[in-house]
Amino acid sequence: MNLERTGPQTVQVGCTLTLDVTAPAGVVLQIAPARPPGGDLSERLDIVNNTVPVTASEIAGPVGGRAHLIRVQPGKLTVDYRATVTTAAATTDRVDDAARVEALRPSRYCPSDRLAGFAQSHFGDLPSAGQRVRAITDYVWRHIAYVSGASGPTTDALDTLLGGQGVCRDFAHLVAALCRAVDVPARIAAVYAPGLSPMDFHAVVETDIDGRWQVWDATRLAPRQSLVRITTGRDAADIAFCTVISGRLDLESLEINAVSGGDLSLDDHEGLITLA
Repeated sequence: MNLERTGPQTVQVGCTLTLDVTAPAGVVLQIAPARPPGGDLSERLDIVNNTVPVTASEIAGPVGGRAHLIRVQPGKLTVDYRATVTTAAATTDRVDDAARVEALRPSRYCPSDRLAGFAQSHFGDLPSAGQRVRAITDYVWRHIAYVSGASGPTTDALDTLLGGQGVCRDFAHLVAALCRAVDVPARIAAVYAPGLSPMDFHAVVETDIDGRWQVWDATRLAPRQSLVRITTGRDAADIAFCTVISGRLDLESLEINAVSGGDLSLDDHEGLITLA
């Protein structure tokens, strides 16, 4: 079954972060949607540090993603982002050799080498990549409980498999690690997810199926057709919405919104669909 978008869609997204900076800091934000191929993006980013506006340097990332680098002083830091994204009916993000190799390697939160025995015994005999991925996402959906606060910043895919619970990033890490362990290239994407409740930044998996990246969400908490890509990487270390590269700050509050311009699509989480 194919669930490709039947036409362009418009999604309004945004977030507000309030942070307490306790030492001069360099911060990388990944909150802006990737530039949609064939689509349109209108956005506004306002950053204020102790009532003083801050200018961000934009850094290009993979698959159209963008990071924003800022340098701030001790005190209150507020980040407000708003965007309207219009995506094309379908994407043409083909899987090249470099991306395929990177997406097969173990990574910090996806130790696929340590999960190889389990993955091969459960999913390795299935003949096609599509069958293996569907079996893996179904297994994770059925056997891992979604529990807010169940994991921490060091929790990896093996911890999630053994503990039997986690949040979206843990579901994504486990799916990606199991896919890599049965020779299916897999990467992680951070997305805005209309329909998600409670609203938050969301993490999903993309796998190589017949030379195209197809998106999967083992949490089944939002329809994949309305997801909006923010950034893409090997695991959560690459896609974090806020990374402190120097100094220190603490997150005080976070508000996120993502609203589709039309009715949300139905998603059986079995069909193939590409991520905008």
